Amino acid sequence: MTEILKQFKHTLVESIVNLIPILIIIIGFQLLVFQSVPENIFSITLGFVIVILGVTFFLMGLEIGVFPLGNSLSNEFLEKRSLFWFALFGFALGFSASIAEPAIIAVATQAQTITHGILDAFTLRIIIAISVGSITAFGIIRSLLGWPIAKIIVGGYVLVLIITYFTPRSIVGLAYDSGGVATNVATVPLIVALGIGIASALQGRSVLKDGFGFVALAAITPMISIQLYGIFALGSDFSANGSELVQTATQAKTSVDFDILGILQGLLGTFTNILPIILTIVVFQYLILRKPLPNLFRVVLGFIFLVIGLYGFIIGIKLGLFPIGESIATNLVDRDSLFFILLFAFLIGFGTTMAEPALVAVIKQADRYSEVSLNVTIIRLLVALGVGCGILLGTYKIVQGYDIWLLITILYSFVVVLTIFAPSHMTAFAFDLGGVTTSEITVPIVTAFGIYLATNIEGRDVLMDGFGLIAFASVFPMITVLGYSIITQKLIKNFA
Repeated sequence: MTEILKQFKHTLVESIVNLIPILIIIIGFQLLVFQSVPENIFSITLGFVIVILGVTFFLMGLEIGVFPLGNSLSNEFLEKRSLFWFALFGFALGFSASIAEPAIIAVATQAQTITHGILDAFTLRIIIAISVGSITAFGIIRSLLGWPIAKIIVGGYVLVLIITYFTPRSIVGLAYDSGGVATNVATVPLIVALGIGIASALQGRSVLKDGFGFVALAAITPMISIQLYGIFALGSDFSANGSELVQTATQAKTSVDFDILGILQGLLGTFTNILPIILTIVVFQYLILRKPLPNLFRVVLGFIFLVIGLYGFIIGIKLGLFPIGESIATNLVDRDSLFFILLFAFLIGFGTTMAEPALVAVIKQADRYSEVSLNVTIIRLLVALGVGCGILLGTYKIVQGYDIWLLITILYSFVVVLTIFAPSHMTAFAFDLGGVTTSEITVPIVTAFGIYLATNIEGRDVLMDGFGLIAFASVFPMITVLGYSIITQKLIKNFA
């Protein structure tokens, strides 16, 4: 217990440091650009404090419970030598982690509201969950059989772009964003742990080359399936009115109960979100593997920390991140300054990514188990820089009304070219980092920002223009990390 308390203190300090960029950006805009202080400054400050505690508990839950459990399950399924049961477990885990994920529920509900029920929220959730479950099962089979991940991912993105050409433009942004939110805070740690566990246990496999790629695959399949659903559900483009969405979202953001009953209900709701994952693990562990959970105390404690952390995220976001994001977006639109809109877009993308707990956890896991030494700080900066550039370009697209298909096609084509020249051991890792960035902190702020801009800029369609920022936030980190790996490789050869 002393070791856990010491680790908690260290993680708390780390969480505070991680959130400093967001605070600097927000305080800078409020004081230097808008020269005002929000009316609800106390609740916003309280929200940020709660977010810091949520990040701390979340990271602790991953370190002491989720990551060790993922590695352990991989080893046990490998010992059982049953490809069928391992793949079935992967499907069940991917499906259960996605079906109750808050970010997926939020985006699906937004789509249903905007389209006045033409796109059904539950149907969207089922499609995403089946997609993630299926590709997780495929990822396990691929990893065990040693199929080259880079070619599969590149082929997947090519297929996405081909289908996008035939997809109604109104749903393209939603489809790409669905791929982003599918790789969320619940899914990422477990499937990353599974991949690392398989690569570590199999002789002759590289953790970076063979253990990663699961997250990238999990992001691609919802893009394909949601676009196919859009082709059959919509049939043609249509305009959507976003006023109802903005009103509903605002009401949801400001409703926080701090009484004992409200807190207990919130914790229970958060526990319900990860209950499908727990049931999947328990069923396969005791009925299929027929073994007790190793280090049961740490696993249980880890999931308790995870529930507390996720609940802290939700409350902190409602109190702090959503209100300040809406306030800044309102001021930016009122000032009618393209420069400040784009500056905020870049800075908020950079700042939220630097504070993203899932990103920090995954990079540390890669550095810990990889045979290649990774500079954690540089990788985080590259990813954050990529997200910042992605949000900037996505925001410029909203303001100018550009077609998302053309921009996304150019960007992913560039990623394919970089993959040809990048070191093979870095490609899967780089693709996964593009999915990890779109998690609990980034998605709420970025999605709200995009929808608010599209709603308040004349001539913009909320469904067509409001969605898509998450897609840009996902592709640019792939470009920055792959580009960095190419340059580093050339410098090493030149100085060798």
